[in-house]
Amino acid sequence: MGHEVEQAGHRLAGDISPHRLVGDLKTGTLEVRLAETAAELDAAQALRYRIFYDEMQAKPDSATLAAQRDVDAYDATCDHLLVLDHALGTGADAVVGTYRLIRKSAADACGGFYTRHEFDISPLLTLSGKLLELGRSCVDTRYRTRPTMQLLWRGIASYVFHHDIALMFGCASLPGIDPDAHALPLSYLHHYHLAPEAMRPRALPDRYVALNRMPKEAVDMKRALADLPPLIKGYLRLGGFIGDGAVIDDQFNTVDVCILVKTDLVTEKYLNHYSRTTGGAGSGNGDSAGDEIAGVA
Repeated sequence: MGHEVEQAGHRLAGDISPHRLVGDLKTGTLEVRLAETAAELDAAQALRYRIFYDEMQAKPDSATLAAQRDVDAYDATCDHLLVLDHALGTGADAVVGTYRLIRKSAADACGGFYTRHEFDISPLLTLSGKLLELGRSCVDTRYRTRPTMQLLWRGIASYVFHHDIALMFGCASLPGIDPDAHALPLSYLHHYHLAPEAMRPRALPDRYVALNRMPKEAVDMKRALADLPPLIKGYLRLGGFIGDGAVIDDQFNTVDVCILVKTDLVTEKYLNHYSRTTGGAGSGNGDSAGDEIAGVA
């Protein structure tokens, strides 16, 4: 299947402009696409501020507080996936969800991937295949529904498919900065989803927090899964792995883990969906990409 994805991706590559994604990326009044204007990027940064700082109680510096925007150097070099509700208007007025997509070229312009500030990702940099770092994901509280998440993930699958990405990774967060409050889900991740050693990131030595906080026999898997944030559960449904150790992010008021997802299943779901909706390349049966990885109950 991976070889088929590669061929299909090369066939489609010449047909897609830098700001176009291919596939069925609309549902009702909602659409997912990449940001095309400075105003749309500003709207995404304003949404990130409302979610991370107002809702999740991250700690802004003076410039962030004054601007009421979540901004960093990566924003100028990476791609920004947006969910827009056209019932609210067009362009910036319609932005209700966002996901930041950082390929290696964008990361190199900023000195490396964002995750390197928390985890040693050197094992990933030696792997064959293209990498995509995911981050800054957020959705307006009114739109945290399964259809919205399905659409967002269909956009990610289209992007992965187009750019022939082999591995997605990034920091995923649990709320609060007390790892003992998350002893059950962290231990579950350690015992059941630890990445293979050859591709296993590790929390930086001066920030390392052990995931293994309970013995395996004491882990109630059902309760642990219930305690995990929906986004992390969505990654796990795709066969996601976890790096070694967690990191306390005091600024964002979170406990962070490093997630890795091989994209085979992402692109397979996308190809199936693309085939049914446009008659493009793809084979087999299955749900759309969003159905598998929505991460919203």
